[in-house]
Amino acid sequence: MKRHVMLMLSGASLLCTAALAQTPAQQPVQTSGTLVIVPASGEVRHGNDEAVLTLMVEEQDKDKAAAASRVNLKMKQGADIVKRQDPSAVLQTRGYYTYPVYPEGQPQPRPAGARLQPVGWRVGQYLDVTTINLAGLPATVAASQKTLALNGLRFGLSAGTAKKLDEQRIAATYVNLNERIAAIARAMGRNPADAVLDTLDFEGSGNYLPQDAAPKAMRAAAVQEMQAVEEPSFEPGETTLQMRAVGKVRFR
Repeated sequence: MKRHVMLMLSGASLLCTAALAQTPAQQPVQTSGTLVIVPASGEVRHGNDEAVLTLMVEEQDKDKAAAASRVNLKMKQGADIVKRQDPSAVLQTRGYYTYPVYPEGQPQPRPAGARLQPVGWRVGQYLDVTTINLAGLPATVAASQKTLALNGLRFGLSAGTAKKLDEQRIAATYVNLNERIAAIARAMGRNPADAVLDTLDFEGSGNYLPQDAAPKAMRAAAVQEMQAVEEPSFEPGETTLQMRAVGKVRFR
């Protein structure tokens, strides 16, 4: 009886082995007509070739007209200095302000309904200077600080350089997209030539990366008016422009 059972089990094992041997090999997943979303990115770097410095003047006086007169005179003198130092610079005045100055500390007793009277006036104005003459920038700043105060300084890219770099980062992004499409095709066991780019969406709308409106700026603290100023030292640094794109690829 035991021998009969063993023969039956052996026969069953042979039947299972034969069945497995006859099972066809697993077929690869069909990818014809597949739509693949492929993200890509590109990056270019360039040394900053433009500076925007903000100069300012502020005066305080009991007489509002006297304070304004000194501001107007110093701004004119400062602008003339900048023009002599850097004739190619673009100048723009802005932010003219006049504020009353009130007593500090506890308010003085005054009749009911009477308005607090200012003890003086603060008047000021800003001057923005845009230049590509970075070599002469320290001398320009030092000369202008004899009359005006340096309120801020930032470096960036000139319009021509920014346009050239934009073309380069588009090209770099497209190269990266093609590289990734080829890698995906090989991973799927497909020929990269079978991939057809259906849609290409660059980041013009800003949907894929937060926009950095302005390049990283280096700020300089305001300084007091001086008769003679040593030339400061500046490092323009560089700007990195990035771009992302999303491509829709369909395999034939």
